[in-house]
Amino acid sequence: MSTRPFPRTTPPTTAGAQLRQLRQQARLSQLDLALITGISQRHLSCIETGRAKPSPGTLHNLLTGLDAPLDQCNSVFLASGYAPRYEATALTSPSMDAVRGAITHVLHANNPAPAIVLGSHWEVLAANASTAVLFGLVGLPVDATEELNLLVTLLQPGGLGDHLINAEEIRTVAWQRASREALVNPGLASILESLPAPASPPLMTSELPPLMLTRITSTQGELNFLSTFTTFGMPQDITVTSLRIEHLIPADPRTWEVMTNAYEQSLCNER
Repeated sequence: MSTRPFPRTTPPTTAGAQLRQLRQQARLSQLDLALITGISQRHLSCIETGRAKPSPGTLHNLLTGLDAPLDQCNSVFLASGYAPRYEATALTSPSMDAVRGAITHVLHANNPAPAIVLGSHWEVLAANASTAVLFGLVGLPVDATEELNLLVTLLQPGGLGDHLINAEEIRTVAWQRASREALVNPGLASILESLPAPASPPLMTSELPPLMLTRITSTQGELNFLSTFTTFGMPQDITVTSLRIEHLIPADPRTWEVMTNAYEQSLCNER
């Protein structure tokens, strides 16, 4: 039985303990964080142990220096007795028109390469036409992205993971990335706990591959893609900061040719 690569521990509740956990996850010493933020190491130590209460400005500097998720920032502010600073606006809200427009543009521009939008729990929020094309080439229903969770379909038998030539490699990296995110995301941790772990997942490391080659078996033979993510820069909303677009970029001329022909054929079928 494989060992899960993240500990099932009770999340810290005090502001100081949460800051200490975030600092340790960032692999920073107190001195490192003090130099980054301009706060003395002594004061930082007192904050982490609860002997000093940080001002809102000090908290903001520390959390910015730690590049903490916005929902975690809210948790630290609340634990310190301050109001939360960041909202989670529904993606369907009129105030998110610009965000939805940007997502639509990126998805369309990515054709004939597949692209999907993921939420904080790896749920698929949107996908471009080429994603449906790829699913068709793999033998999955073209509407399979509806109510789909990428982590589930990769790790659970019967999903997309079964069509990967390098399935164990992809599953291991997905598990590793999700495990790191689950440390500050209880909902994702719950999903991950219900899924089968890879055969021999490695312990989490400080670095993940910048690009992952995804090798897929299809009706047209092997298709190879480079997988990479796009996120919104400097988000000030929890919903926006959780969004990411995964791009599957054809890694060789033949994959480009297959995807281009299949995409163009799908457009002809719609006319």
